[in-house]
Amino acid sequence: MLCAILLLCTNINAQNRKGKIEITGDIKVSELVKKHIEFNDRLQTVKGYRILIASMSGANSRNQAFELKRQFKEKYPEVEVYISYIESNFKIKVGDFTSKLDAYVFMQKIKNVYPGTISVDNVYPIHLDTSNIIPETDDDADL
Repeated sequence: MLCAILLLCTNINAQNRKGKIEITGDIKVSELVKKHIEFNDRLQTVKGYRILIASMSGANSRNQAFELKRQFKEKYPEVEVYISYIESNFKIKVGDFTSKLDAYVFMQKIKNVYPGTISVDNVYPIHLDTSNIIPETDDDADL
């Protein structure tokens, strides 16, 4: 009974106190969070499209995925190839297309060699070449 009364009094006193709450922690955690924020601010992303040309799993699938990447790069050296590994599946995606139409046109070009290709949209980190971009002005509204 005495314990219950002491706990009740302590609880009441804690609720009646007004003041400033200060959270202290390791300075390294704060520095790490700051670096993470700076990295994300520098990273430019754009909504883009890639084409999934193969998905494979099982014995020797890793070697098959990298061989497929090599063969694709021989035929289309200007197109990037990406291999991802998620839960025993290797997925091979190609291209950095900024429009669905561009991805579709390229997909039609390769679908005979790589049957079962599908277009996949996502957000990809890319280096944007801004030298060819002309900023929009108020004068453009008259066109």
